Amino acid sequence: MRVTRPTHQAVEQLASLRLTPNFSTWRPCDQVEAAVGWKLAIERQHGPTALILSRQNLAQVERTPEQVKAIARGGYILKDSGGKPDIILIATGSEMEITLQAAEKLTGEGHNVRVVSLPSTDIFDAQDEAYRESVLPAHVTARVAVEAGIADYWYKYVGLKGAIIGMTGYGESAPADKLFPYFGFTVENIVEKARRVLNIKG
Repeated sequence: MRVTRPTHQAVEQLASLRLTPNFSTWRPCDQVEAAVGWKLAIERQHGPTALILSRQNLAQVERTPEQVKAIARGGYILKDSGGKPDIILIATGSEMEITLQAAEKLTGEGHNVRVVSLPSTDIFDAQDEAYRESVLPAHVTARVAVEAGIADYWYKYVGLKGAIIGMTGYGESAPADKLFPYFGFTVENIVEKARRVLNIKG
């Protein structure tokens, strides 16, 4: 999804890397997650690691010390409204900024919104069940995943009742700020998908 031709629009690349045995994949949303991923890649002795970075200037996210520590677990709660979440928004990489903005809008509408950052799915999946349940509680089935890659991979996290904002075909050749709206990677579309999952009309 940038100024390239179809041979360089490998929308399946992230899913392929994540499905490769003994291969660790990181898609950080900012410098802090990138630094943690880099540190773990250096320390990893039993297999290779890929860090999938962005050429865009990404916004930096404020975190508590506990959240910074949790990055090393591959997935963690980046934002919580407090209490039982009505809906969980999951994102990685450059899509995190618009996901956080969508969460603010949904919170303003009166919903308890949790935002989960999932920079490394293989590391998150390797965590104990109690931790995974604390981040993505099974009873919260209203979920939306946002990533500019092939959409199908995310069903394992959102389930059949959730929604995915992702790619279902090849990209187009244009600057990212033109293509993101074209493919639905906008605050408005995330909010709309969330409302549908919650069965609420805007």
